[in-house]
Amino acid sequence: MKLDGIHHITNITADGPRNVDFYARVMGLRMVKQSVNQDDPTVYHLFYGDENASPGADITFFEYPGVQQGRAGAGMIHTIAHRVGSAEALDFWRERLADEGVEASRDGDVLRFADPEGLGQVLVVDATEDEPLIAYATEVPDEFALRGFDHVRACAASPYESNELFEDALAFDAVADLEWEARGPTRGGRFIFEPGGTRGIQGAGTVHHIAWAASSDEDHLAFRERAIGAGARATPVIDRFYFRSIYFREPNGVLFELATHDPGFTVDEPEETLGEKLSLPPKLAGRRDEIEPGLRPLPDTRPWRRRAATRL
Repeated sequence: MKLDGIHHITNITADGPRNVDFYARVMGLRMVKQSVNQDDPTVYHLFYGDENASPGADITFFEYPGVQQGRAGAGMIHTIAHRVGSAEALDFWRERLADEGVEASRDGDVLRFADPEGLGQVLVVDATEDEPLIAYATEVPDEFALRGFDHVRACAASPYESNELFEDALAFDAVADLEWEARGPTRGGRFIFEPGGTRGIQGAGTVHHIAWAASSDEDHLAFRERAIGAGARATPVIDRFYFRSIYFREPNGVLFELATHDPGFTVDEPEETLGEKLSLPPKLAGRRDEIEPGLRPLPDTRPWRRRAATRL
């Protein structure tokens, strides 16, 4: 029984419109769901991913307008790594980011940069045989598109204290010192600890949590019991409508989620028009007239997608 790599990574933004412009236009990802934080429906929950809204490529954001700038620290993820297909793709992204005023530094097969709010990210040449999870963007050729998550890096005061949870309960494979991989039936994703780190501040430009994919409901529940057995204070299964979730903090404080593959984002809108309008889960649908007027208008992402642009 193995977790099927990274499901999604959720972050915080203070500026939804700028966030949409950066991830949907500059980075060429598809907006696969406009929704709200189900625990605080006054704020957006924005999901960007590949063309088919696949687990393994979803980078998501809670928008808290005007929230303070955050700073990654101990017990927090500080860098998100995405895969690309070649060294030529890194050249493309270095030039594209520079044209957008984003400083990027190249070191071999790695390109480092930060989003407009300081969220650290890297692009790495894909060394796996996992299916590329790409979006069909108007400004990013398919051969240079992001291909899904590769790994995350986090700081920890006592990184070895997480070994039991990672290796025994969650069945991560230790691939190097303080580096683990969750590799399941369809793909893999890695988690890397770096010792140390100052006190962090949760805010704009920081990671809120990382979700790992469970291939079945049976695995989902089994991993919850195993996490509890290793000392984690795991929540009950929470129905998020698009997937089912379990949350707990690993021993160094990073918030983990276990999320199911199904039912997926097409449960309430067609794949062809995913993310083009606000979607609310059934428990919030009756509050649309209350919720929607309080959300800021977002850029229309359709011109940045090849398939959607043909419908305009």
